[in-house]
Amino acid sequence: MTRPTIPLHIADLSAYARSLAKELGQAPSHLTLLNKLAKAAGFRNFQHLRASEKAGQTLAPTPQALPDLTRVSAALRHFDNAGKMTTWPARTAIQHLCLWALWARLPKEMLTERQISQTLTQHHHFGDPAILRRTLCELHLVTRTPDVSTYQRFERPPPPDARALITALQPRLISPRLKYSTGGDGGA
Repeated sequence: MTRPTIPLHIADLSAYARSLAKELGQAPSHLTLLNKLAKAAGFRNFQHLRASEKAGQTLAPTPQALPDLTRVSAALRHFDNAGKMTTWPARTAIQHLCLWALWARLPKEMLTERQISQTLTQHHHFGDPAILRRTLCELHLVTRTPDVSTYQRFERPPPPDARALITALQPRLISPRLKYSTGGDGGA
């Protein structure tokens, strides 16, 4: 019969060695015990264990937070098969998540109020670009001048839920970005 492996995580090896020395009574010195424990774990000595741990913390990639797929799924219900937002969510958290998807579709250059409204209208069906503009500004996803004449997408990394939503909506997007009219002919 094979023996099961039972992992043992020790947060502070030095405190563990002190405690073990007290339990054993006539134990070797604290440093000797640290070295023996490190050798039992496969290291040359305690210094080798400490250096290995420090290098592992430096070189290991930081784990990225995982998205809340329940929230992403709830937000996806507010988009149609073409990737357009169909309804304004009742829950504020889902509204904010949906706006990240619209933020990702905004061009990075400065836009007039008319241009940003055209872009937002292109990406939703419920006919209220004003609420989208205002909420984008409240969330600091878009900045605007004090006279509210120009808007610009504010660059920052999306949170994990927003990245997951943006990624899930990518295959649904079928139309190219809207081109803006700069002339005074009233057309867009």
